[in-house]
Amino acid sequence: MKGLIGKKLGMTQVYDEAGTMVPVTVIEAGPCVVVQQKTADNDGYEAVQLGFEDQKEQRLTKPSQGHFKKAGVAAKRILREVPLDGDGINIGDVLTAALFEDVAHVDVIATGKGRGYQGAVKRHGFSGGRASHGSHMHRRVGSIGMCEHPARVFKGKKMPGHMGNKRVTTQNLKIVQIRAEENLILLKGSVPGANGGIVILKEALKK
Repeated sequence: MKGLIGKKLGMTQVYDEAGTMVPVTVIEAGPCVVVQQKTADNDGYEAVQLGFEDQKEQRLTKPSQGHFKKAGVAAKRILREVPLDGDGINIGDVLTAALFEDVAHVDVIATGKGRGYQGAVKRHGFSGGRASHGSHMHRRVGSIGMCEHPARVFKGKKMPGHMGNKRVTTQNLKIVQIRAEENLILLKGSVPGANGGIVILKEALKK
């Protein structure tokens, strides 16, 4: 398993070998420094903690400053754990986009765009009521409960509420290009979240 922290830069288009235009999302993948190693003996699982984007030390709490000093690395703004195989990886090592050069597909974890409080038509795709004869039911939810039995609203009923701003995983996105010298990875299709959002790239599990 391979993993890396990145930043979504935006979308563009490139052409493949056959001359077909491919929509891609540009991810700034790394460089990430290994801050901590999790082992099965000490922590019960195998993983590494990666740091991404430099941060001024005075903006960190004392425990965070001590965490980076113990690792002997510069302070980082983003810390994430990825289930990376720790063999051959040491604290202080820098991982770049070249880590995925032999990987064809990745899973991307990101936070989707927040839409605020939305009605059922936008949030769940309800068709709405009739648009004629003064129905006044154009975008309303309609009846939500039972009459006599069980005389309550079931849990999970699709209703208005907070939309978006949730952790989303998009699986099996194809890697179109890797520009290791620029720390860029071009993924086919779209990636959740706004431009500038932090994402986690993981090697897609083989089926």
